[in-house]
Amino acid sequence: MKYLLVTLMLTCLSWQSLLVQAADVPAQYQSCIACHGDAAQGNPAVGAPALAGQGVAYLERQLKHFKAGVRGADSRDTLGAQMRPMAGALDDAAIPLVASYLSALPPPVPKTVQAGDLKNGNNYYQSRCGACHGGQAEGNPGLNAPGLAALDAAYLKHQYKNFQLGIRGTHPEDTYGRQMKMMATSLPSDKDLDDVIAYIHSLAKAL
Repeated sequence: MKYLLVTLMLTCLSWQSLLVQAADVPAQYQSCIACHGDAAQGNPAVGAPALAGQGVAYLERQLKHFKAGVRGADSRDTLGAQMRPMAGALDDAAIPLVASYLSALPPPVPKTVQAGDLKNGNNYYQSRCGACHGGQAEGNPGLNAPGLAALDAAYLKHQYKNFQLGIRGTHPEDTYGRQMKMMATSLPSDKDLDDVIAYIHSLAKAL
């Protein structure tokens, strides 16, 4: 009988915890769950990145950029174009609320990690990327650089190519995007990009 009561109490506490977590989800994020996931873990199948654990300022800036057409306005940016109306549906007061909620979530570990030469990836990452994005690819809010370790390989490749091609980072109001556009020419080959992503994914469990 005592065991049964303890089990019932633990079950009730578990359900209470789930209800509290559900209540903590901002109403404005509900429409984002279909693509970005209920824990903001991302969904590579639809090209939606993980958002959990990113810096508040970075998340706010990207939402505002989508809303204002600073990002996603290029006709070649099909994924960005899908994001623009979603950001546009958020009023200015909702953006910091959603950004704070997402930033407080634990960053996920990518389910499928990039294979590659970790030594080569480490060499290129530390010499070309780490100064801004952090030694563990955790991001650096002081330099306005997002975390990379929780992002899936397809998204990282896609955005790197977007910067290379000028699909992203060319708008005059995208100050930090323009910096990244210059850095997107620093890796000699696609293999080196794969190796860097493989190294980034090797860091994910350390966060």
